[in-house]
Amino acid sequence: MKNDELSGDRRCPDAELSAPQSIGCGHREYHRFFVSLDGRGDVVPQRFDRDILRSRPVVGVLAIDPVRDEVALTRQFRLAAHLALDRGEMVEIVAGGVDDGESLEQAARRECREEIGAEVLGLVPLCRLMPAPAFSDELMNLFVARIDSGSLPLRAGVAHECEDIEIVRCSIEEAIELIGRKAVHSAPTIVALQWLALNREMLTTLLPPEPAD
Repeated sequence: MKNDELSGDRRCPDAELSAPQSIGCGHREYHRFFVSLDGRGDVVPQRFDRDILRSRPVVGVLAIDPVRDEVALTRQFRLAAHLALDRGEMVEIVAGGVDDGESLEQAARRECREEIGAEVLGLVPLCRLMPAPAFSDELMNLFVARIDSGSLPLRAGVAHECEDIEIVRCSIEEAIELIGRKAVHSAPTIVALQWLALNREMLTTLLPPEPAD
């Protein structure tokens, strides 16, 4: 395999898109695009249409209490999971959309307050990922946050967004074991817990405690 084939994602300068056509608008907008890809070398030109679920930027937060060796996850109803798995209540990391005028860091802190009732004491960006690039332009900015899990409520959520979220506190070891048990199906949650499994030993360096007064 050539080195340029190993370079990861690349721009596609020969891609031409039509203006988006709205084919639905509810909780999110649904657009249809007509796409033209010019041929290069032995690549045959392509013409096709694709329907894309549009999304604002989103954040995902792996909330950890390194002192208590705990992770705070959420459990809430997800219609898509109910349809696909017959398991509507999914265990996930904290996640949500970025509001207008809000930075990614501000959104991550707000989502932790809303979904698990915790103030963020330290925040580190990890990576960006697209959970479903075949049909959505959703781009998630993933963070790891240090929290104090000792006073978390049992449930949280924003009432006007119809959120009723159960807060799941578990040890770091138990959280990592969820992957091996195939007990989580949320792609960002799997990515975050895999990161935790690989980087557990550096948590105290990455998320140091606040200095005592």
